[in-house]
Amino acid sequence: MKNILLCGATGFIGRNLLEHFANNSKYKVRAVYHNKSAVEGYDNVEWCQANLNDPSDVGRIMEGIDVVLQFAATTSGAKDITTKPFIHVTDNAVMNSLLLRSAYENNVEHFVFPSCTVMYQPSEEALSEDDFSGEDEIYSKYFGVGNTKVYIEKMCDFYSRLGRTKHTVIRHSNIYGPHDKYDLERSHVFGATVTKVMTAKDKVVMWGTGEEKRDLLHVDDLCRFVELALENQSKEYELFNVGLGQAVPVRDLVQKMITASGKNLKIESDLTKPTIKTSLYLDWKKAFAVLGWCPQITLDKGIEKTLKWYRENIDV
Repeated sequence: MKNILLCGATGFIGRNLLEHFANNSKYKVRAVYHNKSAVEGYDNVEWCQANLNDPSDVGRIMEGIDVVLQFAATTSGAKDITTKPFIHVTDNAVMNSLLLRSAYENNVEHFVFPSCTVMYQPSEEALSEDDFSGEDEIYSKYFGVGNTKVYIEKMCDFYSRLGRTKHTVIRHSNIYGPHDKYDLERSHVFGATVTKVMTAKDKVVMWGTGEEKRDLLHVDDLCRFVELALENQSKEYELFNVGLGQAVPVRDLVQKMITASGKNLKIESDLTKPTIKTSLYLDWKKAFAVLGWCPQITLDKGIEKTLKWYRENIDV
């Protein structure tokens, strides 16, 4: 049995990874929380409170660990990215630098880091892992967070070359599903749309025109990718695109969600609200070739599953 350190275990993706690995007999989970309280009801889980920007806390929680799933981060939606971009830079750079060094010092076998896709330029074609180089200019709205992610990717590559720890970097698309943020101040486009649709009486007010396109992946598919990476990756460093591989206009997403909800709602555009007018989707062929992974949950099925969870856990 291997010991997993799951950072960000009370966050959106972390909570889903907790559920995915908690009942897996191959692993024992040490779940890290900071401001949010530990979550009861999970077998085979040891909870640890820690500030990941504190070197002593990082060293304490890393002892005896075989695998690090680093899903702790300062995250939010388009509003903060456009009005307070600095909040995604400093804390994330510091905590990941400390975790990567401590993993090396403690002889951790495997370190998994979720990057993102903000370093890619907008495109109408599926983007592969090679469609970004360090010389490319990052889209202006994503300059801070994008360069921070690239820095951490390079840190993973650096530590992998020292020969102790295998590293997996995930450039994942927009993730959605249970335990996401569903408040309009902090949520991403999917979570915000769920809340708007499920609380609407007669209309849904969409930020912008809805022409921008997103690649939307259900969190269960991401959790399955992480498990396959732990089991099947052979090289010391790998970087993978992980997404649905489809570009979905936000307006189409809103309409799909209205249809799935069974409501009769109109769509209105609010052009005064902040939006990030980019479009991209991912080529995941490398993940399939190396790990045997491909997405299994269609967007329509994912919307259906998410609305069911929302009704049972939020809309009560």
